[in-house]
Amino acid sequence: MWSLTGLVLAAIVAVVAWHCSRSQGGFYAREVYAMDASTHRRYAIVGLLFATYFAVTYVRGLVTAGIAGLALYALVAVFYAASFLQGAPDE
Repeated sequence: MWSLTGLVLAAIVAVVAWHCSRSQGGFYAREVYAMDASTHRRYAIVGLLFATYFAVTYVRGLVTAGIAGLALYALVAVFYAASFLQGAPDE
């Protein structure tokens, strides 16, 4: 269950980050918070790496590794969401 949750979360964040990397974003996102296209691409790559990790832990039945990975990825996802939302009022 934890690995599947992490897999879905990581895949969603990766898709959103990739989509955001294809747009210019607003002034605050780009200039103030440094959320340019390359930053979004990095988050997309990290999301894909974590999605792969969660897929492996799910297939192998590594429950504890799935929980630990989800705890770590939750921090990454929160940092991304917080950085992304700081520039959202600009749009």
